[in-house]
Amino acid sequence: MNGVEENIQRMLEHAEEMRRIAFSFENPLIVSHYDCDGIAARAIVEYAFRREWKKYRAVSIKKLDEKAIEKLRREREIIFVDLGSGNEMVNELRDVIIIDHHQPVRIEKQQINPWMFGMDGGSEVSSSGVASIVFGCRRDLAVVGALGDMQYPFKSVNRYIVDEGKRKGEVEEEYDITLYGRHSRPLHAFLAYSDEPYIPTISYNEENAMKLLSEIGLEIKKGEGWRTYSDLSRSERRKLISALADIMIEYDMDVGGLVGEVYSLPNYDEKSIMHDAHEFATMLNACGRHHEPDVGVEAALENELAYGKAEELLRVHKNSIREGVAFAKSNMIDFGYFYFIDGRKKIYEGIIGIVCGMVIRVSYEKPIIGISESEEGGIKVSSRGNRKMLERGLNLGRIMREAAESVGGVGGGHHLAAGAEIPKDRINEFLLAVGIELKRL
Repeated sequence: MNGVEENIQRMLEHAEEMRRIAFSFENPLIVSHYDCDGIAARAIVEYAFRREWKKYRAVSIKKLDEKAIEKLRREREIIFVDLGSGNEMVNELRDVIIIDHHQPVRIEKQQINPWMFGMDGGSEVSSSGVASIVFGCRRDLAVVGALGDMQYPFKSVNRYIVDEGKRKGEVEEEYDITLYGRHSRPLHAFLAYSDEPYIPTISYNEENAMKLLSEIGLEIKKGEGWRTYSDLSRSERRKLISALADIMIEYDMDVGGLVGEVYSLPNYDEKSIMHDAHEFATMLNACGRHHEPDVGVEAALENELAYGKAEELLRVHKNSIREGVAFAKSNMIDFGYFYFIDGRKKIYEGIIGIVCGMVIRVSYEKPIIGISESEEGGIKVSSRGNRKMLERGLNLGRIMREAAESVGGVGGGHHLAAGAEIPKDRINEFLLAVGIELKRL
């Protein structure tokens, strides 16, 4: 047994005790974060409680701050999911357990967190993965949560979860095209409205997408219905991938992101957004960012009415992101040690992090810091880095926390994806503090 396997085994053993404590609660309040991973993790915990006919209540929140803690003081039993490890104020609450993957501070309550076992919660497992391990179920939702937290490609605990999911018939893995909408979109829309990766002349251009399909001899209809990518034969798929790669090479773009491991979830209908794990993750993110996390949870647990509403939220979400990315690419400023996106009045706070994450996929050598106005009247900050920066020692979670605290705000997160909330009149001081920290790398 190697070191990674030993760490996973220790985590599995601790998970049994955490499950016992969770099910000993009489009527706990499940409190999760409102992003994709938090929603997926909450759905896993709710599924486990429903399966055992256990009483519970549940809520998803944007942040675990002093105001949220104050409201929770009246609760006797709380299960934190994708929250809790980074806030010492949870020590002031009553009966609490924490299922999390964020960098922990000094917590006195019962918790399970990969950092406790020598593993990186930013890249090796998300909270939905930890929840899946605790309750021994729903590896499919764990995969969705990990994708939502940008932990692809999978390794360590995530790889263990995928392998278990394949063995249990919950997850299918193949090496294929990575564009969004393999199962759910008509071929021409699949090409025209996918931008991860961006395909020059094709992305956002339905007419050119139709023209390309015609030129390479692919029929876009089957009878009266539209064909999807999943309807194509292997030879047709190879022909399409080759044509897209040729376009990217012509524009001196890296084709590495065009194909990779993709994940299908056989327990969901093949034509549903939820059949494709990446599409599912985007849908849950849309639900959270548009203040409807309950819709995401119920959709994940196969409530048809909730799924219909989640689809509509996804459409709105994708349009907002598309507009935000276009603005960011045209208005990004080089601040020396990082790139800066001022999204105030232009990019909604719920997607500023997603926009930064999409922009950083281009081969930038410096982190991206984006800001937007928060609903509370302050400034929401999001920061993103890439793997090359991690190798140089980048820890945005620490930088965001320390820079935010220096101006009276709060911050934190992971090495390559972190955020902060700061007063609106102290932006320049905050950016200066970030620059000083990045200069030291």
